[in-house]
Amino acid sequence: MTTEPSTESSLPPASQLPRPEGLVSRIFLGSDGLRVGWRLLLYVAFWLMMEYAIGVLVLLAGGLRVNPDSPPSVILEELRSFLSAYAAAVLMARLERRPAGVYGLPLRQAFGGLFWLGILLGLGEVSLLVGLIAACGGYSFGTIVLHGSSLLDGAALWALAFTLVGLSEEFLFRGYPQYTLARGMGFWPAAVCLSLVFGAAHLGNPGEGAAGAANVVVTGLVFALALRRTGNLWLAVGWHASFDFGETFLFSVPNSGYVFDRHLSSAVLHGKTWLTGGTVGPEGSVFGFLTLGISAVLIHYLFPAKKHSNAPWNPVAD
Repeated sequence: MTTEPSTESSLPPASQLPRPEGLVSRIFLGSDGLRVGWRLLLYVAFWLMMEYAIGVLVLLAGGLRVNPDSPPSVILEELRSFLSAYAAAVLMARLERRPAGVYGLPLRQAFGGLFWLGILLGLGEVSLLVGLIAACGGYSFGTIVLHGSSLLDGAALWALAFTLVGLSEEFLFRGYPQYTLARGMGFWPAAVCLSLVFGAAHLGNPGEGAAGAANVVVTGLVFALALRRTGNLWLAVGWHASFDFGETFLFSVPNSGYVFDRHLSSAVLHGKTWLTGGTVGPEGSVFGFLTLGISAVLIHYLFPAKKHSNAPWNPVAD
């Protein structure tokens, strides 16, 4: 896979850069400029400022009057989250003199082949997961409750909403933070740390539980593997979007503890929590870990590890 050209190749090796002198310089600066921790703090500060500014605009536009469980509400919230995270990364890219595409979303590959492959894989995984639960008697599809234009509108709005969820969450947890933290501690230690934060963030969802949060942590590691092997986030974005779309709309079950409006059927999960996931939804099922294992194997064989790579996501060969 190709990646955005990097300006880093024009810089001298770190070993040839002058060492910072003085206590304050040593605290803030390393051999390659501002230390990783300070870069992350600066990124978070930019992100919070953007979140606040965009939130004020949404408030002035009356966006907070939207039903919080509806597709328009999710669209507004996730659009704000993604724009804030991406704008903060663009500011950091200017400061670090890098193209913003190296942080995982190269624009020339936007919604290209990797994204649509991710869509297919995500739909395949969620269908297998719900199918396994149904085979054990834990899921009933019910009757279709949306018809005609309501069905088409619901499908289109949820497709847009979860594409934004994929963009927002993947970039926030595996975009700039993953790129920067990996430069300080290595790719996989950074992926583990951020996946734990990813799982912990979901514990605030209504209906979420320990099993669901653990599934989210493992999902983060699987998507980190996809990032490592493909060199960008587009496969993970498509996969994330279609998996959530399958849970919420197609199979009409809870999604990470949320039960949203305008789903396709009157589906019901019934049976033991270990089987169905309970209030968490299928992500809390024991079968969720099985499908994630299968997903990791698929990524491994579809995108074999390269011994040598100049991609910024592969500082060390697998």
